[in-house]
Amino acid sequence: MRELLPLLRPHRRPLIGAGALSLVAAAGALAQPALVARVIEAVGAGRALLPAVLALVVVLVASSALGALQQYLLQRTAEGVVLSTRRTVADRLLRLPVAEYDRRRTGDLMSRVGSDTTLLRATVTSGVVDMVGSVVVGVGALIAMALVDIWLLLVTVGSVSVGLAVVVSVARGVRRLSRQAQEEVGAMSAAVERALSAVRTIRASGATGREVEVVGASAGRAYEAGVRVARLEALVSPAGSIAVQGAFLAVLGLGGYRVAAGSIPVADLVAFILYLFLLVMPLAQAIGAWTQLQTGLGALARIQEVLALAPEDDARPERGGAVVPVPAPPAAGEPLLELDGVTFAYPDGTEVLRDVSLTVPAGSRVALVGPSGAGKSTVLALVEGFYPLTGGAIRWAGTDVRDLPRAALRARLGYVEQEAPVLAGSLRDNLLLAAPEASDPELWAVLADVGLTDVVQRSPRGLDVPVGDDGVLLSGGERQRLAIARSLLSRPALLLLDEPTASLDARNEGLLRRTLAAASADRSLLVVAHRLSTVLDSDQIVVLDGGRVVARGTHDELVESSPLYRELAAAQLLV
Repeated sequence: MRELLPLLRPHRRPLIGAGALSLVAAAGALAQPALVARVIEAVGAGRALLPAVLALVVVLVASSALGALQQYLLQRTAEGVVLSTRRTVADRLLRLPVAEYDRRRTGDLMSRVGSDTTLLRATVTSGVVDMVGSVVVGVGALIAMALVDIWLLLVTVGSVSVGLAVVVSVARGVRRLSRQAQEEVGAMSAAVERALSAVRTIRASGATGREVEVVGASAGRAYEAGVRVARLEALVSPAGSIAVQGAFLAVLGLGGYRVAAGSIPVADLVAFILYLFLLVMPLAQAIGAWTQLQTGLGALARIQEVLALAPEDDARPERGGAVVPVPAPPAAGEPLLELDGVTFAYPDGTEVLRDVSLTVPAGSRVALVGPSGAGKSTVLALVEGFYPLTGGAIRWAGTDVRDLPRAALRARLGYVEQEAPVLAGSLRDNLLLAAPEASDPELWAVLADVGLTDVVQRSPRGLDVPVGDDGVLLSGGERQRLAIARSLLSRPALLLLDEPTASLDARNEGLLRRTLAAASADRSLLVVAHRLSTVLDSDQIVVLDGGRVVARGTHDELVESSPLYRELAAAQLLV
């Protein structure tokens, strides 16, 4: 409940309003049995019925109207709680450290925003307010019943207590099973996301049937978890029914005897039975609300699991302390980026880099080459600050990057990933991702630089041509060039390129080499390359193997001095 209150706090005014309306409606409901007794007494005494009947009708209509208003306010507030929770969870998910995405499945994270927050709508908000109103009506009914006849009250409490004991014992397990059910739903969402993200590969591999079985098995586990919750919740209804029917039978039997004995009048027995109805209905409502609340708290636990993760604060330095302005790039030839004895290992202890040192002078082109798994892409990820260093330091213009705010440093960097991700939407949307203020002439210019003008010209929609989900409407080379164009638009001081020509043909590779040569005239480049032809004219080539720097120099120098580089170059017919 302590975790629930912060989610409800921004909506406390409408919740208080709904609670107040619930109390007024409860007071109206409690007044009705007393008014019915007055009508019966008026009939028995031969008095005028109109005043008592009018009072009963007014209270009935007013109570119903206030109840309808309370329900509308409550449902609107419930939607507000879901909306604010979804925004909070989505904000946290998008700000998590990159390492968290490596440990978790995307589909499961998506289910926290979708299905888990949806459970808050009816379970948490309605549960809390309905329970408050139900408790008020129930307590009021008990007090009124005590005033009518204490013996009938004792019989009622005894009968109802048996059902309540069963309900409380059952409800303890609902939250745990509900969380397990939501976890299975998250696993199913992850299985569907996995299959859809690779649907072409799956189809081409003839694996559609097997993937359908995998998703179906995950859906089956979610079904079984849901059935376990339903089985436990189903015990609530019989327990409540037995308690209620036992209470009615006991009240009718004992009440009939006391009326026959002259202990209480018929009007009091009728009023007591009506109060018993008022006790039973909110009691059933409170039991349902309590069960829903347990289900909602099970989903809330999964939401809180995400909210408990520390976000990456882009505006603050990694090591805390005062914010240091990002130094301006130094003069050409001076060190812009330095890796000094950098060591990095994943949390499981797998060491990727060992004592890596290199320097990228301002205005220069430095290439990282080596066999797969040598740690080349990891170097770029560390420069971007996606992972904390295990040892050593990375410096920007002489300042340790851990003392610089991440967002300000990343604004000086352009990063093109190896997979060249493209966001669903239009070509314009993707280009403006890092440079939202760029003008159309600037967009056209950068598209010409990377050879993408034909993509725009072949569609009447121009820059607004759709690229499809994950850029599926573009070729692999076009996606790669679009990612490079997106980075060039932000005018970075240092451009980080991870396999920029991996998906390019010979013609476009030559065009891109000329583009990068032009780009390096006013910025530095750090390029990871398997195709050595892309980096032959680099100012410095750094050879990595097994997470270590094993050689450095120009192409000609490395051909003479590095057996590994010579082997790589010979395999690509460059020596």
